[in-house]
Order: sequence, then C-alpha cells, then structure tokens
Amino acid sequence: MLTRKQFELLMFIHERLKESGVPPSFDEMKDALDLKSKSGIHRLITALEERGFIRRLPNRARALEVVKLPESVQPSPARPRRGFEPSVIEGNLGKARPAPTPEPTFERDTLPVPVMGRIAAGVPISAIQNHSHTVHVPIDLITTGEHFALEVRGDSMIEAGILDGDTVVIKRSDVADTGDIVVALVDDEEATLKRLRKKGASIALEAANPAYETRIFGPDRVRIQGKLVALMRRY
Repeated sequence: MLTRKQFELLMFIHERLKESGVPPSFDEMKDALDLKSKSGIHRLITALEERGFIRRLPNRARALEVVKLPESVQPSPARPRRGFEPSVIEGNLGKARPAPTPEPTFERDTLPVPVMGRIAAGVPISAIQNHSHTVHVPIDLITTGEHFALEVRGDSMIEAGILDGDTVVIKRSDVADTGDIVVALVDDEEATLKRLRKKGASIALEAANPAYETRIFGPDRVRIQGKLVALMRRY
C-alpha cells in the first residue's frame, strides 16, 4: 500500500521515463509534488525502493528504474481491433457488470508519535506516564522538534474545541507564550492541559469552560512540558 505522495512520485517518474527515457531530477520531483525540500523526495524514494517499486542503479547519477507499478494501474493487455470501433461508452443493459477495478489506496504521509498516557482537561491527574502506544500523525500537522501525544480526559477545554477522548499532539518545550495551550506540570505531581496566562511573576492556568476556575501559581510551582500543535479525534 502506497501513500498518496509515494504514488504520485512513482507515477511521475514512470511518465517521465516513458516520455524521455531519462528520470527526473530531484528538483523536478520536488516541484512536481509541491514539496519544500529535497529531503522529502529522498524519504519517498527510499520508501518506494524498500517496497520494490523502483531501483536505484549504481554508479550513475539520477539513475532510477521503475520495477513495477501498483496493480490498480497496470495496463490491460491490448485487444485486437476488428474494423471501426467508435469511442463510446457501452450500456450495461442485459450485460453482466464486470467487477470494478480497485482504486489505489492512499494514506496521508504520517509520522509515528508516542502516546505518553493521559492528560487532564479538568482536575489535574498524575504526571505524564510512560510510552503506552504510538499514533500516526499526518506529517503536515507536525512542526520541527520532538513531539508526543496524550489522551484527553475531562471537559475543561471544550470551548477551545478539545473534548474528552481526543488525542492532543504536543511539541516538547519548557517555554511558552501567554495564550498558548500547554501541558503544565504542577508541583512535579499533577499534569494538566490548560491555556497559559502570565501575570507578573505568577502563572495562571486557564480553563476553556466557565465551570472551572482559573488556577494561579508561583513560577516555581509550574513547569511547562510542551505546547499543543495538533488535535486528533475519532468519530
């Protein structure tokens, strides 16, 4: 199974080889897939090579060979033509309908992110736990740096669109700005997901639900562990 970007790159290389017999350059591939850097092309080519779709030829620059295409886009054997055959769509009346050709299955490019337990969006719970499992997050939701994910428990952030049962993706950081939604560790014991407000030397952890009061602490009682960058939800 190929991701959408892997499929697009494979077909671009295939078409270019058919047209000119020369594989495209990395810059051409980057522009064709609308990527910002050639490092993304390197990752896609490595993935296609590992899956057996392309082969890099040694000792030759830009030397790529398409080994195979996905079954869903393999060309059908040519049928012999008998006289004039108009290019029309035949009706299905009275005919058995052929099985549909399976569509290519795409996944968005993703990166694995470790889930480090649960975070309270309500009354704080114990500090972040150990790695429990992994989720795959679309790459365009991830920024640079180290990330982890937490399962949300509670309803204190519902007016910020964060619901009980959601999974939040956090960029690890020990600093944040006023207004950021952060993972805050209080007294090295309680972890909570709240909006950060700085008031002089004090730190306020503000809920997004009027049923919860804003809690204010001295700066030595709160440690920022990360900032919210993405939200994942199952329906």
